[in-house]
Amino acid sequence: MKNPTRTTGGPERQLLAYMLDHTRTELIDTVRGLSETEARRRLVPSMTTPIGLVKHAAFADRKWFQHILGGLPESACDGAMVGEASFVVSDDETVADVIAEFERASSRARTIAADFDLDAVRECPGFGTVSLRWIYLLMIQEFARHAGHSDILREQTDANRRT
Repeated sequence: MKNPTRTTGGPERQLLAYMLDHTRTELIDTVRGLSETEARRRLVPSMTTPIGLVKHAAFADRKWFQHILGGLPESACDGAMVGEASFVVSDDETVADVIAEFERASSRARTIAADFDLDAVRECPGFGTVSLRWIYLLMIQEFARHAGHSDILREQTDANRRT
């Protein structure tokens, strides 16, 4: 996914879509250039790794856009729908594989969202009634938070390279 041209004005839908894509790109950029070992290195007590954060983001795109908004059963979604286990990356998956998975999920999310108005609502267990606008805001928050986590992990990795 290329970093879209900066958008600072325009219709609400355009701003939300831009900011969501921007946070997706920021998250991906934190893992680009890491070796397979660096991307999997746990630098905090949790299972959080740079590649795991991108893997989880793909799950989040599938959950909210394919399953909740699009109404697809979990079995029809493009990949695993397993919550906390979504941070786990198998040994045979590469950084490039996980980035490609996230980009596919993001592309499908954009396609699905294009068919809905911002005020379209869906029922979501544990959340109640949610609108597409709310989903956009949730995903912006989610991906920005995870990009921040991954940025710190990247900073630690880069510092370890210099020592």
